Amino acid sequence: MYIGVVSMRYAKALLAYANDAKVEDAVYKEALQLRDSFALVPELRQAMENPVLASEVKLKLIMEAAGGKVTGELKRFAQLVLKEKREKFLQFMVNSYIGLYRKQKNINTGRFTTAYPVAPEVLERMRKMVVDYTKGTAEFTTRVDPSLEGGFIFEISTYRLDASVASQMRRVKRQFIEKNRRIV
Repeated sequence: MYIGVVSMRYAKALLAYANDAKVEDAVYKEALQLRDSFALVPELRQAMENPVLASEVKLKLIMEAAGGKVTGELKRFAQLVLKEKREKFLQFMVNSYIGLYRKQKNINTGRFTTAYPVAPEVLERMRKMVVDYTKGTAEFTTRVDPSLEGGFIFEISTYRLDASVASQMRRVKRQFIEKNRRIV
């Protein structure tokens, strides 16, 4: 069976279950923690795919990876996943849940990359612009990349605004080469 179909079904079920229990925000935070644990600790995924490891051990690993003390809804969900032997899809289920939750709550995610660290006021101004435009909320990650030489790259959803000095220099270089190629 296709991984995306299985993951989406389980993620929708978890979201509906969390919504009914009115704990979808807490489950979202735990899902973010679990996603980060899968990204930072590759052995966690290997443990989930290990058929020799007992379900109780896997459940303890999932609970610890999600932050230790978790909601009963996430724990019951993890027990269901383990009972149905779908633990190798857990990482994809968590990512699907995060996407569904963000869509339901109209949360836009973005990345703001600059050549130098920026003041918190600048980030807040960018966040306010996104909130005003989308009528939702915004979650940003920031990154400092000295190779930009100046300016910034702002990405949100499928949009990308590249106002970096490095990309402008590449554009000028490309135009110069094309113009000179016609002369020769």
